[in-house]
Amino acid sequence: MSTSEAAAAAAAGTAAAAPEAAEVAYHLKRKSSDIGWEWGRLCDPNDKNRVKCLLCGQESTAGIYRLKQHLAHVGTSIVKCPKVSEEIKQKCKKNLDETAKKKKDKQQHDATKKKNLDEAAKKTKKGKDATATVLNIRFWKDVSLCLKVFEPLVKVLRLVDGDVKPSMGYVYGELLKAKREIKEAFGNVKKNYREVMAIIDKKMKDRLDSPLHVAAYMLNPYYSYSNPAIFSDSIVGGKFMLCVETFYHGEDDKEYRAVNEDLEKFQKRHGSFSKKMARSCERFEFNPASWWRLYGGGALDLQRMAIRILSLTSSSSGCERNWSTFEQHHTKRRNRLTTERLNSLVFIQFNNKLMSKKEKITRKSNYEVLLSSDASEAQGFFFEGGDDHALVVFRDEEDEGEMPGTGIPWSVLGEAMGTNEQLQPRRSARVAREVHEEE
Repeated sequence: MSTSEAAAAAAAGTAAAAPEAAEVAYHLKRKSSDIGWEWGRLCDPNDKNRVKCLLCGQESTAGIYRLKQHLAHVGTSIVKCPKVSEEIKQKCKKNLDETAKKKKDKQQHDATKKKNLDEAAKKTKKGKDATATVLNIRFWKDVSLCLKVFEPLVKVLRLVDGDVKPSMGYVYGELLKAKREIKEAFGNVKKNYREVMAIIDKKMKDRLDSPLHVAAYMLNPYYSYSNPAIFSDSIVGGKFMLCVETFYHGEDDKEYRAVNEDLEKFQKRHGSFSKKMARSCERFEFNPASWWRLYGGGALDLQRMAIRILSLTSSSSGCERNWSTFEQHHTKRRNRLTTERLNSLVFIQFNNKLMSKKEKITRKSNYEVLLSSDASEAQGFFFEGGDDHALVVFRDEEDEGEMPGTGIPWSVLGEAMGTNEQLQPRRSARVAREVHEEE
């Protein structure tokens, strides 16, 4: 190659490289009229906050504003540029001052605009009414009274709807407590709380004051031992006997022993009821069903009835949550699962959530009855001998592995997912239809 040809090739290469360099410089410089980009470039086109000073090579991760502070030698914790000229320093400082002034003017403008809008709203009829209401002391007293009235009722609803404990033994007692607190909020003046009490009584009637609720209230030692007058209440006693007649229907001997013998032992704390450890019933967090199982051995007929009633929940929230889990598996696109496999999937996912919740509550030193082995006692109410299986723990014969974080054996997961089943050849719908037509 001659000298002229080599020079031509070099010139062509330089010309080809020029657009590429220009493109890189274009990407590294923001499309902005900010004065800072005269002495700064982006370190990475994908990171708009990483800026490099062209004078000293200092990199900043706080954008172009930080670079201008670097050049102007202003601000706190700033690395000052050692190579900046006095002219550039003054330009950047002037730009920073103008930016700060614009920001301050905008804030003042927004504040003035908001104030004008508020003043305009106050001049309208609705604005005047709203302002007068908010500034009225009587209004806030009424708000405070509403909170005092609804707070006890909300606590009862949370108890009934929650998973903290089987709530049947607490519903009636907590409702009576809520009514007392509401009366106190009205200063115990009957004419003031009459309407509120009438609404609560109307909602309770034949719903939350049934023989089952009242019997659970009396059989819960948390209430009956702290207030012995409950045993002498004619309404409570009458509904308790109705519940006994229903529970032991056709078994006169058990009805007699439960009402006339066992109830007296429970009331006067005879036998196991007098043990020092039985005082655990004084805490609201205790489990009344477990308490009866431990200390009610001397009153077998009443013990059986108490365990079943006090293990019940009084809300269908648990069923609703289980149905939500079911709907996550059985969808329009996934509706060919067999009943057995679908039930296994729902069982695993729902119980996995319960186990996770139990672990969280255990870490907080809180005891949740519905997530313990005592939960199966609630199901014992529905079939004979159910309580005999309440504390049975089923274990695998061999020590097999478990899925991390769930405690569920791999064999259970395999059975639910169908991985242990052999794949059977299936005939498509079209082939089946053709075979049927030939036949």
